Amino acid sequence: MLKIDHLRKNYGSFALDCSLEVQPGCITGLIGQNGAGKSTTFKAVLGLISTDGGNIRIFGKDLKDFSAEDKQKLGVVLSDSGFSGYLTIEDIIPVMESLYPGFDKAFFKEQVKRFQLPKKKRLKDFSTGMKAKLKVLVAISHNAKLLILDEPTAGLDVVARDELLEMLREFMERDEERSILISSHISSDLETLCDDLYMIHEGKIILHEDTDVLLSDYGLLKVDRDQYAGLDKGYILRRKEESYGYSCLTDQKQYYLENYPGIAIEKGNIDEVITMMIRGERL
Repeated sequence: MLKIDHLRKNYGSFALDCSLEVQPGCITGLIGQNGAGKSTTFKAVLGLISTDGGNIRIFGKDLKDFSAEDKQKLGVVLSDSGFSGYLTIEDIIPVMESLYPGFDKAFFKEQVKRFQLPKKKRLKDFSTGMKAKLKVLVAISHNAKLLILDEPTAGLDVVARDELLEMLREFMERDEERSILISSHISSDLETLCDDLYMIHEGKIILHEDTDVLLSDYGLLKVDRDQYAGLDKGYILRRKEESYGYSCLTDQKQYYLENYPGIAIEKGNIDEVITMMIRGERL
């Protein structure tokens, strides 16, 4: 569906070198700190910025061969894009009809009603949650095959985030060939939504893993210095020195549970994995 191979972009002290792939029927997450390279990657994929090298293929076609018809199959949410704040939802409908032959007007109106979005209110007067829902609704209402969503849940409260994620799940359920690439720094959103995750740090992918594997097989070993000295370190990805000894990240939690019953082993989550991959040291 989407394949990025060593996409490069240089901005002074920042250098992006990113490779990732989104498979048909999958939701892929790109996670990382602000400034890690998520938005730069998305803008390059959409042809909004020039690149310094690498290859991008969408629907099996090179980005430079992408036609206006191909772009109709994309649904996009970017933090700094959207309709004029002086428009209303009633104003947007004819615009969408003219832009997208596949625009589903009945579905769009149904979802506007479902999420209680005011049809006659100017967009500039919408709450943050209303604006976010409308952006995603616009992206999913013209039969897109691939959604590219950059931080769509940023700034939303828990209820608004849950409603927005539900929209995305329903979008996928309606067509098993659809795919989503979504970025976020709110890891809990992606734990329940994504099939696989890429972690980006300082412009480079430092981890790619199936979400289920990350949540089931990764763990944190909490050991004192004596325990650490006697530990098989063959499956330790990162370690971080703590006041009590060491915190160690592993992707083989079960091995340590079976072979070291006396040490404390915590189940990993995405936030902890991110922290350890960024702040922990390699052995």
